[in-house]
Formats: sequence, structure tokens, C-alpha cells
Amino acid sequence: MLELLTGLYRTHADDLAAVIDRQRALLATGSITPQLDDVEAEITYLLLRHHRPSQVVEIGTYYGWSTAWILSALRDNGSGHLSSFDLVDHVRRTVPDDLATGRWTFHPGDLRENLEKVPHDTGYLFVDADHGRRFARWYLEHLFGRITPGTPTSVHDVFHLPRARPFTEGSEVLRRLERTGTPWFTASRPAAPGALRALDAVRAELGITGARGTTRNPMIFFAMP
Repeated sequence: MLELLTGLYRTHADDLAAVIDRQRALLATGSITPQLDDVEAEITYLLLRHHRPSQVVEIGTYYGWSTAWILSALRDNGSGHLSSFDLVDHVRRTVPDDLATGRWTFHPGDLRENLEKVPHDTGYLFVDADHGRRFARWYLEHLFGRITPGTPTSVHDVFHLPRARPFTEGSEVLRRLERTGTPWFTASRPAAPGALRALDAVRAELGITGARGTTRNPMIFFAMP
């Protein structure tokens, strides 16, 4: 994964820099509360550019920082549709129209009552919602079962520490990945400082400074088992 990402940074450096500029402008409006740190947001963008999915599913939007990153990748790919799910609908007021029009559907409400709306041909799954153990156990059984094995997937807020906190979403997801022999990647500063240093070196070489200036990056990336 590290080798792949290093290549993707170089391949998409100009497009990525342009997206970072637009994300900074979006942040400066004061209308959005960002969640993703810089490197994990950039990785999400780069993997979407690489895999070119026709259907992306986002679980948890909050104010739409990740939504805008995902939609930017689909725009730059020239194809693809995002289906987003959340209990709150702040995102409807914050995502720019030029990103949303023609490539985004927002589904308000509890995912557990809207599972049938998740596309069967999902080509990228992004999860950043309720981080409790109970919801994780539910979606590991019901949502993951709808996604084709091998589908690129990411789950946020796993590695705020060198290890996932016990009795959390992160520990449940890691347990599933371990049981299925599924490798994962993180650029978390506490959990994988070497990986983050390697990516930061490439970013510095390319002049990529990030949209927020944040550095913890607790998300993990893997292929659906």
C-alpha cells in the first residue's frame, strides 16, 4: 500500500493540490466542521482516483468534509456516484452544488432502517459514523455482508493511540480483519509513524502541505474480506 500511495501522490499531485486549495476555501467559509486529518483525506482522494468506482458509499457525513473530498475525486475521475447516509443532515447545507449536482444522493436517517438503499455494486466503502461497539457489530454483520469481497474500504477513528481502544468500533473491526486474515494500512501517527514519515517525505517533495495542517490520521484502509 505504501508503494502504491507514493506513486499515486506523484501521479495526481497537481489535481490533489487543486483540491486542497478548494478544501481550504471551503473550510474558510466557517460553515463546515472537518473530521478527516490531512493525510487520510488525501489517501481517500487518491484511492478513489486509482480505483475509479462507479458507486461509493459514505456512512457518516456530519458537516460534509469527507463528502467534499469524495465528490472531488469523482468529479476529477469524470464518473461515479456517491450515496451518503447519516442521522443528521448538516451536509445538505455545506457541500458545494458544483460537487453535488449529478453525482450525490444523501439518505437521511438510521442506516439500520435504510440498508436496502446501499448499492449492491458499491465499489468503495467509507465508514465514519457511530464509533461504538454495538453499531460496529451490526454493520460488520449486515453492511459488510452486502459489499463484494475485495472492495476498497476505510474506517475512521481506529488508531488515536498506538492500539485501538478496547470495546470500541476500531477493536471490533480489527478483530474481524485478523480473523479473516485481511491486511490493513494506516498512516496514524501514534500507530504507524514510519508510514506517515514516508508519506510526509513524498508530500514535502511535491509541495503538498494539507488542507488543515492536522497530523493524527487514525483511519485504516483495507480490501473487504
